[in-house]
Amino acid sequence: MCGIAGYIHLNPSRPIDPQTLVAMAAIQHHRGPDGFGYQLIDKQGVGFSHARLSIIDLEANRGRQPFTSEDGRLLLTTNGEFYDYKRLRADSISRGARFRTKSDSELVLHLYPRLGLRGMLPHLRGEFAFALYDQERDRLMLIRDRFGIKPLYWTQVNDTLVFGSEIKALFAHPEVPRCFSPQGLFHQLMQTMVPGSTAFEGIQQVKPGHVVMVERKQGNFQIREEKYWDLDFPRLSERSDSLPEEHHIEGVRAQLTEAVQLRLEADVPVGCYLSGGIDSCIALGLSAAIQQAPVKAFTIGFDDVDYDETPIAQEMARATGADQDIIHLKADHLYDHFAETLWHTERTIYNTLGVAKLLMSRHVHQTQYKVVVTGEGSDELFGGYPSFRRDMILHGLETLSAQERVQWERGLAESNQLFRGAMLAENETHNPALDALVGFTPSCLQPWLHAAEHVPALLSVPLREQVESYDPGQAIAEHLDGDMLANRHPLDKAQYVWIKTMLEGQILTWGGDRVDMANSMEARPPFLDHHLAEFATGLPPAMRIKGQKEKYVLREAMRGLLPNVLYEREKFAFMAPPAHTDPKKWAAMNQLAQKYLTEEAITHTGLLDAQGVKALFALHEAEGTPLSTKVRLDAVINHLLGVQILHQHFIATDIPALARQRAQELGWHI
Repeated sequence: MCGIAGYIHLNPSRPIDPQTLVAMAAIQHHRGPDGFGYQLIDKQGVGFSHARLSIIDLEANRGRQPFTSEDGRLLLTTNGEFYDYKRLRADSISRGARFRTKSDSELVLHLYPRLGLRGMLPHLRGEFAFALYDQERDRLMLIRDRFGIKPLYWTQVNDTLVFGSEIKALFAHPEVPRCFSPQGLFHQLMQTMVPGSTAFEGIQQVKPGHVVMVERKQGNFQIREEKYWDLDFPRLSERSDSLPEEHHIEGVRAQLTEAVQLRLEADVPVGCYLSGGIDSCIALGLSAAIQQAPVKAFTIGFDDVDYDETPIAQEMARATGADQDIIHLKADHLYDHFAETLWHTERTIYNTLGVAKLLMSRHVHQTQYKVVVTGEGSDELFGGYPSFRRDMILHGLETLSAQERVQWERGLAESNQLFRGAMLAENETHNPALDALVGFTPSCLQPWLHAAEHVPALLSVPLREQVESYDPGQAIAEHLDGDMLANRHPLDKAQYVWIKTMLEGQILTWGGDRVDMANSMEARPPFLDHHLAEFATGLPPAMRIKGQKEKYVLREAMRGLLPNVLYEREKFAFMAPPAHTDPKKWAAMNQLAQKYLTEEAITHTGLLDAQGVKALFALHEAEGTPLSTKVRLDAVINHLLGVQILHQHFIATDIPALARQRAQELGWHI
């Protein structure tokens, strides 16, 4: 895992500044503290840079990027891992390829000339983002993995296109303006973002499973997005439940075992994140079985018994003989690191779980581990979230009596009471655009569409006027692929929408890559292996959610691996305790508010409305406000803090100057 960056001028004769490339690498040195490199092509107006975290091929200079092909035609900089690379490497060598390193990244330089882009991408398995420049075609390609595990941003400013692993790398380029988008700010305050967007004007993401093609033709950049992969659930007419359960169970077992085995490949030790959920427990259990040795397991413990999963995680650690390392976190301590976390997430966060994971990755790094296997993606593929079960109840095609539906709904509400207001909406919320596209408003979006009702009153008057007729649900709907939703089962639709919004925009960013790589720590999620995902799309809905049991097929596939308490355990969302649950944490949050949400601070940034902020706090503290409403308002308050902190980090701070200073401090120079 690494940090990549670069830029291309419309005018090929305009020179690239090497010092800017170095600064773009230095501002994200946390992604790659083991070295840096840059490369430019004379008289082509193209330059790449790279900050390296050595996982495969540890020898310092041999794996150093950016790479160029032997004939000088190709320039490459990569972030991430390509699995199964040894087999692909051997195949390429048998065809006459000559490798200069042992790095998995070098594969691209050999597969692309032989297979072309479309032919190469199906062979790339893993989590990755890379930039490839083809001098012969004068084409820059920005490519992101299928689920968006690895980040990649880009912007066009004047006659230059700039890209990088993090937004701050783009801001390190002196020509890139730094300002919020009114619509982006709206989504920061409501949590759910429009796919492909950011909080900042003109800054876009390469969408998961997409390529951004950049060509210089007829005096202009010609930029187009091409999708190379999507999670394609079968249409209703294509579904069949004729296969026995054992076929699905064996298929999941085989695919997942292979996915874990591939992610244990590294030239450094590999540990596991371990919570009390079955997903991380399965990842640990399979890792231990494959390695036939104890695995280092890292667990977060909270000081609130309602949210602490340590006892269950300890049971799994004992069952596998893992070397468990528990980091105990106090709820009020999390706000001490809130601002630091947002420097890395580059977006607001609704729950301090992101802070907890930042502290966890720091602890992992301090124990000399660079790589962990994680459980992210399991709920997305196998129907693990309560919102999925709710959509299956309300919109499913299965025949249920009115009494059965009432019982399901009551059981769902009772078992997820702690998370009502975040994981589940307090009240039914509909959006016409989503209803029209999906057939219903997915339950996963409803809490945040409900939170969006607060947003206009929280924005400053000028910004409020700019989003007066803005419909956030419609904006999200317009960026979802209707072909992937048409004639699908309601459960498939619910999972697809979550994957395109909550997974990519939340779990894999401020809950994943950004807080892990903040401490130079690589997380590998085997559940998001695309071979496993493609098998999972074909599972009958009843194999994912069977009766009251979510992730049924996964539980059955791994039944012998899990202690009984875990096999039978219902999904419990892994979250940090919200601020209102602990007086000390509420006081810590208020202390932060006294810095960022005072009338003076709000007036200074010009983003928020002081009276609106004051009214929201009053509603939160009013006697009789339901706990579910407090959960929702806790999230909005975190976003308010986040917006102000993002302004301080990225608007008020001179990022190009800071990046040059970082380069000097690191001794990175041309």
